[in-house]
Amino acid sequence: MTIKQLKDYQKQAVSELIIKSKLLLAKNQDKKTLVFQAPTGSGKTFMMSRYIRELINELKDEDLCFLWVSIGKGELHIQSYQAIKKELFHFPFVCLLEQEYFGSKKTIEKNNLVVVNWEKLRTKDRTTGEWKNKAMKDTEIWNFQELVKNTKKENKKMIMIIDESHSNATSERALELRDEIVNADLTIEMSATPTLREGQYQEKVVVQSSDVIDEGMIKKEIIINPNLDQFTEDEITSQQLILESAYNKRLELKKQYEEAGIKVNPLVLIQLPTGNEGEDKRAFVESFLATKGINYENYKLAIWLSEEKVNHEKDFVTPNTSEVEFLIFKQAIDTGWDCPRSQILVRFREIRSITFEIQTVGRILRMPEAKHYEDDELNKAFVYLNTSDFNVNQETYNPNIIKSINVKRSEAYRPLPLTSYYRPRIDYGDIKASFYQTLEKVLCGYFGLEIGKAEFFEENKTKVSQKMDIAGLENKDEIILNKSLPSIAFDQMTDDKIKADEKLRVNLSQNDLYYTFINLVKRNLQGFAPKRSIPIVKNSFYNWFSVYLDIKPQINNGAITMQSVLLNNYETFSKLIDQAVREYKPVKELEIEKKIEETETWDETWEIGQNRNYNPNSYKPKSYSKSLYQPCYLKIDSDIEEEFIKFLEKEEKVVWWWQNGNEHLQANFGIKYGKDRTFQPDFLVMFNDGKLGIFDTKASGDREDENKLKSEALQDYIKAENAKGKSLFGGLVIQEGGHFRINQKEKYKGFQESLEDWNFLEV
Repeated sequence: MTIKQLKDYQKQAVSELIIKSKLLLAKNQDKKTLVFQAPTGSGKTFMMSRYIRELINELKDEDLCFLWVSIGKGELHIQSYQAIKKELFHFPFVCLLEQEYFGSKKTIEKNNLVVVNWEKLRTKDRTTGEWKNKAMKDTEIWNFQELVKNTKKENKKMIMIIDESHSNATSERALELRDEIVNADLTIEMSATPTLREGQYQEKVVVQSSDVIDEGMIKKEIIINPNLDQFTEDEITSQQLILESAYNKRLELKKQYEEAGIKVNPLVLIQLPTGNEGEDKRAFVESFLATKGINYENYKLAIWLSEEKVNHEKDFVTPNTSEVEFLIFKQAIDTGWDCPRSQILVRFREIRSITFEIQTVGRILRMPEAKHYEDDELNKAFVYLNTSDFNVNQETYNPNIIKSINVKRSEAYRPLPLTSYYRPRIDYGDIKASFYQTLEKVLCGYFGLEIGKAEFFEENKTKVSQKMDIAGLENKDEIILNKSLPSIAFDQMTDDKIKADEKLRVNLSQNDLYYTFINLVKRNLQGFAPKRSIPIVKNSFYNWFSVYLDIKPQINNGAITMQSVLLNNYETFSKLIDQAVREYKPVKELEIEKKIEETETWDETWEIGQNRNYNPNSYKPKSYSKSLYQPCYLKIDSDIEEEFIKFLEKEEKVVWWWQNGNEHLQANFGIKYGKDRTFQPDFLVMFNDGKLGIFDTKASGDREDENKLKSEALQDYIKAENAKGKSLFGGLVIQEGGHFRINQKEKYKGFQESLEDWNFLEV
């Protein structure tokens, strides 16, 4: 069996979930709730499955059991159960409530994970108020309520995980189940769009959508109705237009996958309205697809409705090479369904306004192979709908990803192949797993151990004991004792440190011990990102103790022993961590340089794209006639940018100008500067003499160190390109009064430093 590896953001999320769960479990309070917010497509089930296993391993002495509450629409709770069981394999034991616990067992056993169908359990008779589900009724056999009650009587710690909590944890009945019947020791509400507000939960773990995108797990952007105007047939209806466009887009994507040697058959999802409206649309869709040779009989069409399902089986639809090309659905598929090859969504006009929910759009956001492709078109999702406007759920994790405005390049454009630089994000400023080798070298050097000589545990312990005490340690902390301060003194205190003559040594709790250890690590990270780095350093220490001293974190409270050794020798280990981190920095820099070489892209024939899609929340319509893209939509970040555009619009010699995007995309024009940075000048301007200007507008005197690097990189770029036969000029531009000045010197000096280096910009 292949074991899936956690992505960096997934490791961090699992680590945070464990830390915060242990903190909450240690507190003596009711209704302890932890919110886990992660975007659709980030792998919530995968992360939560790993969290369960690791929490059990970290709390071996605790009597834990788990309830996984699934949404339960149709057979989706079965899908959740199968997905969890697949991830956890044989440990811990995973089962459905009705399989193992309905009427046959009195309590949930230790480390068991029981999947519960939320919808079935929560239903009551409106007239009598009695539970409808037999698992909730008083009978001669054990029911669910008694199962929970008996389990709690045995002092087991019950953790309830509510999957997709936005859709099932807010109703009155759901809250009754959660708070009155289950009343778990810890409730984890898991959703892309959690509904609980501050004050309704104690802790929260958030996975950022940008991290998920950077890791290639979900698509970079969503394009709405691209190039619909390519159809010129007068008689075509709007619903024919969007379906024909979606059909052609699927063929284009299929061809691009084939040309790239990628075995993916892209899937189109067609969402029908509810009621009679939906029946009419279904007849139209089936008729249209039949003319294309797509039907249920040849397995190219599937349908998933609550009342009818054809070719819908998960194992048949979801594989990347499945024959199914189109899938018709209403609402049942919007949550808990995972088919990463889905790339196109079709929505039809409805009587009520269309609202896109994150769960629906999320069906087309996953990447089929959990990575981005070289052909950027394959990293996009597409939506086709025949409405003039639509609503987007405001809780979507990244509303700016939806780009519904399409603009086209002017016919005045002539090819101008430029060399453009692009480098995907490769570093998060964190310590990586390679840190262990550095820590191993530092610790073995300090204690006089031979690197790699790991089997001589007693000999190694003797050498370590010569430097510090590693046995019979007390986990003690010192606190202020009997310190009295007159209340009037607080008004005069600023940065005074309050000290006491008397101190009390008290035992550290396991949580306090752990967090003191974590703080020791955090204080010596030398600028590395704490969230991502702390787990790596922690595990590196655990690994070293395990390898050289045979103290294993999961056996005989080994983790507590390690933490005690570190804290009882605080100053020594503080210096050793500091030394290891400092020695690791050049190692990390070499790793980054290698990754840059592997991932950076030099496009020798870069051109401004024929069209572009913009998000209406960020880009606003403008009436500039010389903009290369029409209609003109701009995102203007400063007054000088707008003034510079007005200046270009007035100049007769300007044929067109183009505003370079500030997003980190290959479609934008980039110049490399420094070791690993990308400079994206603000404007490319074509003049009637054939010269191309490259300009970057700046505020005078702002961030001059950065300006120097960019300016000199730009001049080096212009010189190199002109040597190839190009006709380029440009530089950094500032505004002085009513004029613009430009710096075109090979060695940059700021305006305040050297006025003569800044000439008036004349075109």
